[in-house]
Amino acid sequence: MGGKSILGGLLGGVAGVELAKWRVGVRASTGDAFVWPIIIALSIGRIGCHLAGLSDHTAGLPTSSVFGIDYGDGVLRHPTALYEIVFLLGCGGAISAVAPHLRVRGDRFRLLMLGYCVWRLIIESWKPIPQVYALGLSGLQWLALLGIVYYARSLPRMLRGLPEHPA
Repeated sequence: MGGKSILGGLLGGVAGVELAKWRVGVRASTGDAFVWPIIIALSIGRIGCHLAGLSDHTAGLPTSSVFGIDYGDGVLRHPTALYEIVFLLGCGGAISAVAPHLRVRGDRFRLLMLGYCVWRLIIESWKPIPQVYALGLSGLQWLALLGIVYYARSLPRMLRGLPEHPA
């Protein structure tokens, strides 16, 4: 089952949309309308991951935490899919709270993608990593870092409350 990730799908989708927009000359950001649909879809998908147990390899590493869940093998594991649902809903709430202060279309989507990439960089270290690459990071963590670099470029502007292209 290796090589399948919603993070890759999201970032690949962004690349495809940006390429298509470039080809037809669309300059406006179009992602804000997708923030809550993505959050809801990812949360529903993570319910499926949780219910699949160990078979889809998304259950976390063994833990002694009070949050540990036995997925049928007698070992308490981090319920990373449930952690992700909590993160996603919190991220959506935070984005909704700051949305009135964002001055550029697409900033809500940029914040979601930045937050999700940071989340995946962190949470992947709580999962069994099938293959480790450079610096002890998995392929998904490297992909998350790529997304962080891409989206973090807009963060200083957003924090200062500036438009995308100041006059």
